[in-house]
Amino acid sequence: MRLHRDNLVISAGKGQPGRKWNKHALPFNSLALLFAAVVMVLSVGRVIAQSKSDHSTKGYGYLYCHMNKNGEYTCYALSRDGIEFHELLGGGPVYNPEKLSAIEGGSRDAFIARAGDHKGYVMVVTDMSNHKSHSWFNYGIDLLKSDDLIHWRSVSFDFRKGPGIFCDSGSADFYKDYGAICRVWAPQIIWDPGYKWEDGQTGGYFIYYSLLNAKEDKYDRIFYSYADKSLTKLTKPKLLIDWGYATIDADINYVPADGKYHLLIKKEGGTPGIYTSQADELTGPYSKPDDKDYIRFEGNRKVEGPSAFQLIGDSAWQVAYVEYSSRPTKYRICQADKYLKNFKNPKDIAGDAAQYAQHGSFLILNKKEYQKLEKWSENYMKKKAQTEK
Repeated sequence: MRLHRDNLVISAGKGQPGRKWNKHALPFNSLALLFAAVVMVLSVGRVIAQSKSDHSTKGYGYLYCHMNKNGEYTCYALSRDGIEFHELLGGGPVYNPEKLSAIEGGSRDAFIARAGDHKGYVMVVTDMSNHKSHSWFNYGIDLLKSDDLIHWRSVSFDFRKGPGIFCDSGSADFYKDYGAICRVWAPQIIWDPGYKWEDGQTGGYFIYYSLLNAKEDKYDRIFYSYADKSLTKLTKPKLLIDWGYATIDADINYVPADGKYHLLIKKEGGTPGIYTSQADELTGPYSKPDDKDYIRFEGNRKVEGPSAFQLIGDSAWQVAYVEYSSRPTKYRICQADKYLKNFKNPKDIAGDAAQYAQHGSFLILNKKEYQKLEKWSENYMKKKAQTEK
C-alpha cells in the first residue's frame, strides 16, 4: 500500500525476501490499524490547516474578533452558545491601531486563528482608515502575533512599495506597477503544514485577500501569499480566483464531511451575494459558484463579510455575515448543514455585541482562555470606572 496526501508518503510491504511470517500474526488487523493511523495523521494535518474552527481544544465558548462598526479598530466579544455575544472592554480596541497598523492607523476586517504550532495566536487585518482618508482605497495588510490573545505585535506590508517588501525576490511579478495597487482587502489566514520554502523548510501561513490595481485590473480578484512562521516574511501575490467579475471577502474552510475546501465569497457578477465554491486543494482551483446555493433569504438586501464556524460538538456550520443595506447595519448568523451548504434560519447576532458587530471571525476557546479574557475585560472596566470618577 502506498498513500500520497499533502506531500506525505507512507509505504507498507510484505517484508524482505526470505522473511518468515508469524503464523499467529493477523495481517488484516495490522493493515486496519495502519490505515487508521494514516487517516489519523492526515486528519490532524487537515485540522491544523483549518485552525479557525479548532476542535483539538476542549471547547468552552466562542471568541468573536471583529471590526467595531463605530470605529476602525479590532474588538472582542465572547459567547457560550455562538449566537448571544457580550462585548469585552466596553467595545473598546484590543490593541492600538495607531501603533500596530503602520500604513494608515486603522484596522478593519479582523480575522483570528491559532498559530500553526498551537502555541499562540495569529491575526490578519486590513490596514485602512476610511475615517482619515475619506476613501475606500487602501494599500496593505497587517500580520499580527500574540502569545496570550491580549498583547499583540505586528508587521505591516504596504503593497505599493513593490517587490522589495516580499521575501521571494526572484519569483515572477503579477503586476508591472505595484504602485497602482489601491485595494488590499479582508485578508484571512490558514496554516498550511505542507507548504515548502525555497530553503527546504516546511509549513507556512496561506494568506488570501482581494486585490485591485487601478492601472492593470478591471475588477477586484482574490489573491494569495504565503507567510513564514514568524509572520515577518511574505511572498508575492498570486492569483487565486478570477471568474470575470469582482469578488471580495473570501472565507475558506476545510469541511471534514466531504474532504474539500469550501469557499464562501461575496460576488458581484450575475446575482450579487454570498456564494459557495469548492476545491480539492487549498490553492484551488475553485469551482464556479452554484447559482442555486447562496444566501438567498436576504432578498435584495446587500450582504458581505462571511465567516463560517462550527458549533462545539456539532458537525453543522454557522455562517455569520454583514447585512449592510439596513440602517443601522445588521450582523446576521444563519445555519448550514455539515457540507457548508443549504443556508437557513437567519438571526441577528444577540447580546450587547449587536451594537458593535461588523466584519470579523470566530475562534473556539477552552475554559481557561475564555475566563482569562473575561477577567481581563472586568479589570479593564474597573480601572476605567475609577479614572472617570
